[in-house]
Amino acid sequence: MSYDAVIIGSGPNGLAAAVSLAQAGRRVVVVEAGDSIGGGTRTAELTLPGFHHDVCSAIHAFGAASPFLRSLPLAEHGLRWLTPTVQLAHPIIGQPAALVHTSLSRTADQFGRHGARYRRLLGPIVADWRNVIETVLQPVVSVPRHPISLVRFGFRALPSAMMAGRFLGEDRAAALYAGNAAHSAQPLGHPLTSSFAAILLAGAHTDGWPVAERGSQAIADALASYLKSLGGEIRTGCMIRRMSDLPRHRVALFDTDASQVAHIAGDALPHNYRRRLGRFRRGPGVWKVDYALDGPVPWADPTCAPAGTVHVGGSMTEIANGEADVHRGRMPDRPFLLTAQQSVVDPTRAPEGKLTLWAYAHVPNGYDGDATDAIERQLERFAPGFRDRVLGRHVISPDWLQNYNPNCVGGDVAGGSHGGLQLFFRPTKSLRPYRTPNPSIWICSAASPPGAGVHGMCGHNAARAVLAGPLA
Repeated sequence: MSYDAVIIGSGPNGLAAAVSLAQAGRRVVVVEAGDSIGGGTRTAELTLPGFHHDVCSAIHAFGAASPFLRSLPLAEHGLRWLTPTVQLAHPIIGQPAALVHTSLSRTADQFGRHGARYRRLLGPIVADWRNVIETVLQPVVSVPRHPISLVRFGFRALPSAMMAGRFLGEDRAAALYAGNAAHSAQPLGHPLTSSFAAILLAGAHTDGWPVAERGSQAIADALASYLKSLGGEIRTGCMIRRMSDLPRHRVALFDTDASQVAHIAGDALPHNYRRRLGRFRRGPGVWKVDYALDGPVPWADPTCAPAGTVHVGGSMTEIANGEADVHRGRMPDRPFLLTAQQSVVDPTRAPEGKLTLWAYAHVPNGYDGDATDAIERQLERFAPGFRDRVLGRHVISPDWLQNYNPNCVGGDVAGGSHGGLQLFFRPTKSLRPYRTPNPSIWICSAASPPGAGVHGMCGHNAARAVLAGPLA
């Protein structure tokens, strides 16, 4: 059987590419090496029966905001977004936690006289959110549909997170901003780290930071269901080692790491281009622990209890020091933790009265030590007695993660570093980021713009480029 397009990998970007092509009437098939679809959006009973844990992604700040995903009838295919009453909590020793609400004003008010600076920093982005998110999730080399929105966002995105934190002028506001900027997995003194904080916080004040009911797997399942309704096909258990393993096709789109593109394509790509792919820089790894808990997390500050996400790291300086250690190849003694309490808003995640906790820390890429104790010591600082609530835990090391998903080289869940020019030009410095020198081979993964996040825009953008080219 012959296809217009074959997509290698069934993560959100691969499925988004397939849906976009199928919507245009093209015959498509997705091939997945694993026994189940989803890539970074899988859910499993990792600890104990009845406790459903998101294996990789958990909180979907871009999911509800994505221009492409919002355009699809995914609710008709089983996807339901659940938004917590508090989007994010950031506890600080000796001070009240900073809380992020969907209301910008309510969030700013907690910072007293400094709240005006928080409004000044984020207010214009929030007011122009739809135009901003549509522009930011496009390749930097594209002609912006909303140039004024891009300039407005860029003015706030360019500084380092440390500079922005000092501008905010209040310890809790600075720590809150630093925690969001730490999603960049870059030292917080680097330029452009503010871009991550600005876009994440603006999203929290508009679409919120929702979870998918029944787990992140529901996102992949809804995309797959819609794809099949359009006539698309999905094959699981299909390991692709070389191009000859693929069914007959006109174009192939890779929802894979850059190194896998080079390896699988082999001589179908010029040696010089494969060498450029080999220079693609990895981001830090992650050390993740999933917990089955016998009740809520005993946060020292109880206002953290209803938050879907809790950033555990303390002050701006503490967070910056920890991320700098990772960048230098050292495991921090007090790592910054991203934690998610999905079951506070989604009761399907755990048996009645129990909870799940999803927690990870950045570690050096390929880290082969054990970060579990450091993670739990940090949790105990902000939630004394936490260990007493643990019924079961499942540890995901960088090595485990890479074996589970070969895209996560060295534990890098972001599809490559977002530092320097690679934030904009990925996987190579090119004006056509999705296309390779071979017009039948394309890249649609997080290794292409706009990068990490469950938004499907890498796949959608790549599919649009294909439809304007070989499948026109």
